[in-house]
Amino acid sequence: MSQYQRFAFICEYFDPQASLVRQYQLFFYPEDESIEIFDIKTRRIFLKKIIDPYISAKDIFLNAEINVYSRKLKLVQYADEFTRRAFEELKTSTFALILPSAYLSIGKIIDIILQNGFTISKMKMNKLTTSEAEKLVQIHSSNEITINDLSSDLIVGIEIVKQNCVNDFKNLIKNQIITSIKTEGPGIPIISSENENLAKAEINYYFSIRHQPQLSNCSCLILKNHLITERTLGKVIDIILNEAFEISSMEMFYLDKNSAEEFFDVYKGVLPEYGKIIEDVTNGPVVALEVRQDDVVNKVRALVGPHDPEIAKVLRPKTLRSIFGVDRVRNVCHCTDLPEDGVLECQFMFELM
Repeated sequence: MSQYQRFAFICEYFDPQASLVRQYQLFFYPEDESIEIFDIKTRRIFLKKIIDPYISAKDIFLNAEINVYSRKLKLVQYADEFTRRAFEELKTSTFALILPSAYLSIGKIIDIILQNGFTISKMKMNKLTTSEAEKLVQIHSSNEITINDLSSDLIVGIEIVKQNCVNDFKNLIKNQIITSIKTEGPGIPIISSENENLAKAEINYYFSIRHQPQLSNCSCLILKNHLITERTLGKVIDIILNEAFEISSMEMFYLDKNSAEEFFDVYKGVLPEYGKIIEDVTNGPVVALEVRQDDVVNKVRALVGPHDPEIAKVLRPKTLRSIFGVDRVRNVCHCTDLPEDGVLECQFMFELM
């Protein structure tokens, strides 16, 4: 097979046992969407050519994070000139920022993005300080936003990937997002990068900012990957906000096996599908939420519904698992079981990860 029938990337894996970053060369074959991995150091095959059902062409781009057998790999560099040229022509990224005036429409905006064929590769909620907001305004290099726009309340930053992404997303904002959502108070609902170079700078800066969770009266939700692949993530978030829950933290994570096993350890030996759950949450991105309200843990569990979607359809047909669940593994989300665990789970996701 010639090099023109495959793409090559340098990828990195953090080995927690050795506390080392290991480098590999990953080959992606678009004809059948298979992958092959070589160990750069030993010059040997690390993973023979396979088809991973969780990895497709839309997941392969520079700086993407993919999970291969529960190992989180980050594609950090093009390995040859052909791949660089092909991907710079095919896929670009832009940065979008949902501003405070559109807080209640976060789910609707995410849904519009996904329904229009864009891929969300990173997403994070922040509450910026004045100095952080000032820096981001400078990087954005436009007079469409002010420091107060960015620092007045919670905002959501998103890295979006698609062919001709910068221009297409600006058109999406103009032609669909702004006309489809309601805003609260003055101010524009969403902005995006002016060009690819500014997008890279905005993405690098924004996602380096550390968000502080509230850690009071909270429940932790882990929205599972099937919502992203099925493009229903925004609909679930919209329902949560419409039920008067406050989302005070939100971030997309690519969990490795060690982190997933530590978080879900309480279910080991309890749920028969525990191993499949670990595999599921490490085979693609998940979105963690810190959700707040009075008696929030019990109210969230009532909204989510029974663990098994088939049971939910019979007993609680209006719950999230009844509407969006597939089976006992792809059952929309994890949610905090006990009130005393809400703070601990949110600390794990938003402070320790």
